[in-house]
Formats: sequence, C-alpha cells, structure tokens
Amino acid sequence: MRNEIKQKLMGLSSKEKTRIELQLYQNLFSSTYWMQAEVIGVTISQGNEWETRPIIEAGKKQGKKIVVPKCLPNESKLLFYHLESFEQLEKVYFGLLEPNPAVSIQIESNKIDLIIVPGLLFDHLNYRIGHGGGYYDRFLAEYTGNTISLAWKEQIIESISPESFDVPVNRIITN
Repeated sequence: MRNEIKQKLMGLSSKEKTRIELQLYQNLFSSTYWMQAEVIGVTISQGNEWETRPIIEAGKKQGKKIVVPKCLPNESKLLFYHLESFEQLEKVYFGLLEPNPAVSIQIESNKIDLIIVPGLLFDHLNYRIGHGGGYYDRFLAEYTGNTISLAWKEQIIESISPESFDVPVNRIITN
C-alpha cells in the first residue's frame, strides 16, 4: 500500500500537486486546531511529501512558534527543536533536513500545542500508515496535545487495521 500511494503521489503533475497543497493549506489555516495553537510541530518535507515550508512561513507570520523534529535512530525517538531560521537545519541520513542541536533550542513535548503528523495513508478512524520508522507512533503514545494530518482524497482508505502501537491523529484535514 505504501508503494502504491507513493506512485500516485509521484504521478501528480507539479500544477496538480500545487493545487492540492493550496487547498490543504487553506483548510489547515482555517481549522480551530491551527487557530488556537501557539506552538506547532511540523516536519521539513522532502521529495513527494506535501510541502511544509509554506506552513512554517505562515505560522511564523502569525506569531506562532514552529518546532521541527530530529530523529534519534539509536533511541528510536523524536525530539523537537524551535525553528527560527532554515539555516538551523542540517542534512542527515537519507537526505533529511533536521535541526542542528548545536544551534537550536529543544522544546519539550508538553509545550507543543499541535503536531502536524506526516503519513501516506489514512482511514476514517484517523489511523495512519507512515513511512515505516514508527517514530511518530512512539512519540504520540506519550504526547497529550492535538494532532492533525494533511491528506489528499486519494490517501484516504476504508480501513488500515491498526496495530496495538498505532496512535490515531485527532483530525485529518483533506483537500
């Protein structure tokens, strides 16, 4: 299922992807979750993922504190750092951009109001299939704030059959 949706996402034209993203952003920015949040966690997108830089820039313009995750593979966990500038990012494994802890301030999870959780597929109970590392499920098991995911209508399927460790998001925002 992961490969199938990746192929669909890669098959989107640049124009169609941009059109979908603009709809996703509009629906995100008008959501109560976004409007009430002061500290928002979001990944730095790459490849065929929904572009997150416009989300980061909009949040900063609105006076929100944006925090981005850093994966700790040896511990299989995520830590979030305040992103003041894209210059704080460094390229790590698989070409991912993550905050450089030497020039970034870590933010405890209980200080984050909203996390925009990435994913590839989602069902009607708000369960998700991510990229396979399990980092977000482990993080969300302890996280008490709000969670949302952004999804194109093609990313919504009837049922995912969650595992015992899967954690649903509070809301899926679609185009």
